[in-house]
Amino acid sequence: MSMVENEDLVEVVRREQQLLDPTIRGSGQRVRELLHPDFVEYGASGRTWDRATVSAALSANPRVSGKGTDFLPIALADNVILLTYRIEGTAGSLRSSIWVKDSGSDWRIRFHQGTRSTAKE
Repeated sequence: MSMVENEDLVEVVRREQQLLDPTIRGSGQRVRELLHPDFVEYGASGRTWDRATVSAALSANPRVSGKGTDFLPIALADNVILLTYRIEGTAGSLRSSIWVKDSGSDWRIRFHQGTRSTAKE
């Protein structure tokens, strides 16, 4: 039986939504708190990002290209949650994030991938 509680699933969705909030995105400090030190992102653009480059890019341009919808968190292990969702808007995309909770820390995003999408399936 998984040790991940429903509250953890809700918390991960809440934290991901914070990363979609322009006010939070503009705060380099809060973004760094949400990102794991070993964070990696494969962006929808094809670019690979790390914690420092994402934090700097979001601070410089906190705009979001669309609205996050269809959030689905799934516990993969006691301290690992996969979260999938989509961004709807002019630059639509499918998104997946892996959130981890290391000993003594809050949930932090360890990996993120965006894939361009033109239609809602």
